[in-house]
Amino acid sequence: MDILLIVLVVIILLVLVTSVRIVPQAQAYVVERLGGYQATWSVGLHIKIPVIDKVAKRVILKEQVVDFAPQPVITKDNVTMKIDTVVFFQITDPKLYAYGVERPLMAIENLTATTLRNIIGDLELDQTLTSREIINTKMRVALDVATDPWGIKVNRVELKNIIPPAAIQDAMEKQMKAERERRESILRAEGEKTSAILVAEGNKQSVILDAEAAKTAAILRAEAQKEATIREAEGQAQAILVVQQANADGIRFLNEAKPGNAVLQLKSLEAFAKAADGKATKIIIPSEIQGIAGLVKSITEVSKEE
Repeated sequence: MDILLIVLVVIILLVLVTSVRIVPQAQAYVVERLGGYQATWSVGLHIKIPVIDKVAKRVILKEQVVDFAPQPVITKDNVTMKIDTVVFFQITDPKLYAYGVERPLMAIENLTATTLRNIIGDLELDQTLTSREIINTKMRVALDVATDPWGIKVNRVELKNIIPPAAIQDAMEKQMKAERERRESILRAEGEKTSAILVAEGNKQSVILDAEAAKTAAILRAEAQKEATIREAEGQAQAILVVQQANADGIRFLNEAKPGNAVLQLKSLEAFAKAADGKATKIIIPSEIQGIAGLVKSITEVSKEE
């Protein structure tokens, strides 16, 4: 009896221990009672009725990431390519997730593939390659609406890789190479144009500077010539003034000395001589002055004899 009692106590303890459940953080347990949905356990300590209650599904409430294999799609212009997607989703309702769809991850993968084919089918190749953000947004909205009855919320969808056919890749590479060469030619031409403009501008500035230098030099030469002419004219005027002053002084001295007629006639003779200046071939001298000239000659001869 003691052994049976001990066995019974052990069995009861095991049943009690197995009936206690602790739900960890960011998880939820879906509990069934006699095969039907009973409750959803959240974080904490829970006790289920042995044999009657059963934990049907353990659900992770954290955001999950699923990377699906590349899916073949056909564009609007009949180009076949492969695109692999990454889906970020979170379970918001454990009950719907447990009973809404069989194998939810496979359902999301198939739904992603069909939605992607529908969206890419309306786009041409170039639009597909340049419209990643638009495709991501359309897919997220479509998947979020479709998975809502399953207790799943799709937070984000990303196109991981777009793999066009090899022939298209070669054509794209050649196009990119041609575009790079075209841009290089444009940049080179713009550089040469800029260089030519700078050289022409430099030549223009040089010509302007040369013209300004020549103009300045001409002005300086003209000013120097003007200054020389002014000084020459002032010198001539000064010389004339000195000569006139000397003549005036001579006349004044003669007036003060009160010369006789002979002296005056002699001065007149000197004036005639200066007027001739050795250039005249014939000089007509008044008779009065001729007498004086003879007298002067006689005096000169007597002086020589002595």
